[in-house]
Amino acid sequence: MDLAHVLALMDRHQRIELLERGCHREVAPEAVRQIHQGQGTGMVIHSRLTEENADRVIGEQIAAFRALDQDFEWKLYGHDTPSNLKDRLLTRGFTAEDAESVMVLEVENAPAELLRPPACDIRRVVAPAQLAGIGRIHESVWSSVDPEYVAARTAHYLAALTDNLIHDPERESVYLAYSVGIPVSYARITFQEEDPFAGLWGGSTLEAHRRKGFYTALLAARLQEAKRRGVRFLTLDASAMSRPIVERHGFQFVTTTQPFQWRHSPGQRMRCPGNTDD
Repeated sequence: MDLAHVLALMDRHQRIELLERGCHREVAPEAVRQIHQGQGTGMVIHSRLTEENADRVIGEQIAAFRALDQDFEWKLYGHDTPSNLKDRLLTRGFTAEDAESVMVLEVENAPAELLRPPACDIRRVVAPAQLAGIGRIHESVWSSVDPEYVAARTAHYLAALTDNLIHDPERESVYLAYSVGIPVSYARITFQEEDPFAGLWGGSTLEAHRRKGFYTALLAARLQEAKRRGVRFLTLDASAMSRPIVERHGFQFVTTTQPFQWRHSPGQRMRCPGNTDD
């Protein structure tokens, strides 16, 4: 796999041309931003900055989202310029979240293990009622965070999943893993029209059911759907915990990514306490 070529494709399809559901895209010579049309968070998804224009463009993004009364995320990639962009964002009041590794797998070269039927009971969510199982998993995994905050975030998350399931089911697939008929783990895959990539997202496993193969089974289910749909590459943002696991399944490192959050007023961040199961 030509990683430089893959990175260029990702910049084009996953950043510059990306349009999230519920958003509209604004493209300028130096930055591409997603404006959320509801109560969600906006995003600066791509930038082409220099030492000379970086501070001006950062200020323009803050002003644009402040005028909309909308918080936003600046998703910084390892190859973005200038090299001190991270420090410039922090200076302007952004809060850094954990850096992750962008990992890519060429579907045609997927290992045989991921092409076999999943070893666990994996079911694709096809009805809103099934999402209740995800809510229970979500709240259990985030139990170390303030309960009211978790409940609000879980409700918002389930509302978004429900909206996608009803109005745009081909754009996102959600899978639940069951143990003795009880949902214990879940994960998602997203698709974009005319995009060679499918994105692997989310995913949590109840603590008592970790290290029992659910991660691999959910990965296999999603890869097999991507293969049926003619997708060339799978991509995911891997934590330090999950990177070694996906590397064992053939994923290769492409670059790093790190979210920087800008909010009108600081709030509590939701950071997963760790839920990798394999």
